[in-house]
Amino acid sequence: MGIYGALSSAVTGLRAQAHSLENISGNIANSQTTGYKRIETDFLDLIPDAPIRRQVPGAVLAQSRGTNEIQGDIKTVSNETFIALNSNGFFVVEPKVGQSDGNSVFAGTNFYTRRGDFEIDKEGMLVNGAGYYLKGLPIDSGTGNISGSVPEVIQLSNAFLPARQTNRINYQANLPQLPKPSAYKASIPNSELLRAGDYLPSTFTPANSVSNVEYPAVGNPVGALDGDSLTISIGGNPFTYNFRNGGTIPPNNSSNMYIDISAAATDTVPEVLAAIQTHMQGRANGSGSTVGLVGGMLRVEMPANSGVSLAVSGNDSATSTAVAFTNTAPISSVPQGTPVPTISANQNTQFLSNSISGGAITVYAANGAPANVQMRWAKVDSATSTPPGADTWHLYYMSNSNAVGTDTQWTRVNESFQFAANGSLISPSTGVTPLTGLNVNGIAVGDVELRYDTNGLSQFADVNGTANVSTLNQNGYGAGEFVSVAINDNGRVVATYSNGERIDMAQVVTAQFNATNQLKRLDGGVFSSTSESGEAILDLSGSGVLGGSLEASNTDISDEFTKLIVTQQAYAAGTRIVSTADEMLQEALNMVR
Repeated sequence: MGIYGALSSAVTGLRAQAHSLENISGNIANSQTTGYKRIETDFLDLIPDAPIRRQVPGAVLAQSRGTNEIQGDIKTVSNETFIALNSNGFFVVEPKVGQSDGNSVFAGTNFYTRRGDFEIDKEGMLVNGAGYYLKGLPIDSGTGNISGSVPEVIQLSNAFLPARQTNRINYQANLPQLPKPSAYKASIPNSELLRAGDYLPSTFTPANSVSNVEYPAVGNPVGALDGDSLTISIGGNPFTYNFRNGGTIPPNNSSNMYIDISAAATDTVPEVLAAIQTHMQGRANGSGSTVGLVGGMLRVEMPANSGVSLAVSGNDSATSTAVAFTNTAPISSVPQGTPVPTISANQNTQFLSNSISGGAITVYAANGAPANVQMRWAKVDSATSTPPGADTWHLYYMSNSNAVGTDTQWTRVNESFQFAANGSLISPSTGVTPLTGLNVNGIAVGDVELRYDTNGLSQFADVNGTANVSTLNQNGYGAGEFVSVAINDNGRVVATYSNGERIDMAQVVTAQFNATNQLKRLDGGVFSSTSESGEAILDLSGSGVLGGSLEASNTDISDEFTKLIVTQQAYAAGTRIVSTADEMLQEALNMVR
């Protein structure tokens, strides 16, 4: 080829260096373009066909090579809808092709970009600085799961968020083995317990109490012996009725009444019982109480819903089985641990002193009305009590904070919680307790699940004697107004509302390619797939998405200037080859002159 070949190779070299200069120029020009990927120049030598010993370097061809796999610097920004990718993927976007009836129209074609400066437009869509709209998958607000598999342009709504009715309360707590309500006294056994007899109507029917009573009276009218006594406590205040068989009858006082049972006494059994009843009704909290015989048995009773405790004890002076009163310990007809379904307003003070706080939470009705649920725990039986029972707790919630008198203020959850000696929950074993028809202060919340799971409730020793609540939340909320939107690090588009709720609206979809650098470049920093790049591999997990961030251009200015110097020198050298080849041609032409 000779001089002509050298001249031709020099021209291809000039053309290749010019192409390199063009790429360098474009890279420097886009050094501040968000998500820009610089273009490198590859040089390919073209070797003419010749014998081995006659081969020459030949010409050169310049080719462009993408750097799509090289990530630019990621910087943090204040805009919560700006996102970046910490992976080799791309955001899936689409341009708007027109409008119809004032609404944007899209063709349904996917493009791919690393430019993540997305902002909300007037239609609630997320569009970046190059005019491309972000695509993703909608999320079902009820389940929080992705709906569908074909990416679509994300469009947000600024409508009010409808209220959601509470149907589940998640609750976990440790109840102290020895609770210390305000009524607890270390020196008084069982003072940590809520006694059912203090809240429920009580009756007393001791065994053998009237087996020797003659009715009407003949001789000893009440079947008791001299020195026997009957102590009746109303609301914790005892009073003793003493039986005397002749002799000097002491005068009655503030704590004792004396009853003559001698043969000389003319009082019949009904008259004696009536005298005791009249006296009881005149005592504090004794209004409405009755004393009588039922089926041959002595019966002492408080009126229904009185809220006053009743206890009876007897003291007999002999061991005769014919005596009327054989029990020596306080007895109530309401067994310890009996469920107290409701607590009235006039029992509230005593109830607060017999129970410990279990936390409070706001729940919501179907119309979004809030209701404050206050909870209290009462231990009603214990393995260390006398007589021993099972460690049992009852849970109450305040159903009417405005209750007065005999109106219900606290309602018991229909469950008895029993614990083993090691503090684990024995019963119930389902981990869920239904609160059927929950109603608080007139707000009908409806059916709610109290969910504490298998190990959510325990009874371990606690020096403070209080309930330690570790989990207390619910799944309802009131209506809210749209406030803002953000994209989190999981690629979820999250809307924030005035009620404090954050609702996932959509999932950002990313795409990866087997041959990333074979994508075709388009205006605005977007790429389209080609046969060489392969089809997009969609990722629905949001992996690699960084919220509140932007990826800068991967152009390094200092590196580009270095390449610029090399390119300039190579181009200048190429021109020298052309000049030299021209001079040599001139010399060859001069030989024939």
